[in-house]
Amino acid sequence: MGYFSIITGTGSYIPEQIIKNEDFLNNVFYDPNGEKIEKDNNEIIEKFLQITEIKERRYVSKDQVTSDIGFLSAEKAIEDAKIDKEELDYIIVAHNFGDVKDDNRIVDLVPSIASRIKTKLEIKNPYTVAYDLPFGCPGWLQGVIQADYFIKSGDAKKILVIGTETLSRISDPHDRDSMLYSDGAGAVILESIESKTPVGILTHKTRSDTLDYAYLLKMGKTYNPDSNDNNLFIKMNGRKLYEYALNTVPIVVKECLDKIDLKINDIKKVFIHQANAKMDYAMLNRLFKLFNIKKMDIPKNILPMIIEKIGNNSVATIPILYDFFTKGKLKDHSYSNNDYFVFTSVGAGMNVNALIYKVV
Repeated sequence: MGYFSIITGTGSYIPEQIIKNEDFLNNVFYDPNGEKIEKDNNEIIEKFLQITEIKERRYVSKDQVTSDIGFLSAEKAIEDAKIDKEELDYIIVAHNFGDVKDDNRIVDLVPSIASRIKTKLEIKNPYTVAYDLPFGCPGWLQGVIQADYFIKSGDAKKILVIGTETLSRISDPHDRDSMLYSDGAGAVILESIESKTPVGILTHKTRSDTLDYAYLLKMGKTYNPDSNDNNLFIKMNGRKLYEYALNTVPIVVKECLDKIDLKINDIKKVFIHQANAKMDYAMLNRLFKLFNIKKMDIPKNILPMIIEKIGNNSVATIPILYDFFTKGKLKDHSYSNNDYFVFTSVGAGMNVNALIYKVV
């Protein structure tokens, strides 16, 4: 017998404000050198759609911040798991920029976002430990990995892990990459279960490549040289980040599978951080190639995608996707007991992680 971590509840919050691609038609875009991009915005947007598959994204309302939407997703996960919130041992909140307000774009991290969400949940238990995890886009998955350590040690029985972000507040409207970013929140409840055979979270792997890759994602000023805006915005070296992800994520996933002697054909679904559709497809193809499986032989419907409608909301993409999946909101996607899933993410750091999960 041993302790294993299983997901017993999921929840998500998708902001109501829909921002379509055509809403960027009047933006004035500049390159990183401050040179105005002379291409017609229709052409820019069409190419963006071809690469990312994003047609629209969601932004929070002016009165909402990261902790607000994280709380809303947490409420749903707690309700779905049918647990007493006072029995939570940990609340782990993955985010990167805190409660950035609409009228004050300064990063706000004190008190922690986890403390704010615990307060909004009105949890009285002082032994419900609440802390933040800034780890780039892989933050939510890393929170799940940390929760697994707590549960397997016997230290915890019930843990809430939230991924919440408002990237719209830190995206530069003069940077084409701003079309990627969106807002949203997702959460899961992990509970301890005793089992003679491994179930739930089976194994995981994380790596941080900082020496050559730490600044592929960073904060910087607007690309508009005539702007007086002194706020910092998220900036990305898209080409090098794509290469890093393609070369690293499949390896980490394979290392996970090898640890427990699973083959890629044993996997029913792969939940990848929804950053860019082209990149996600390429990573999946490279993963199967590591097992000498050709692109044409990759199983259909193995890669659930919702990026078309919600964009890239960093730490929230996987928990939102998984919530949609488990609630039956994704056409042509279902699951059964004993199915194996892969969760994997890549992002600022640069960090990569992966996890293998067996459905109970």
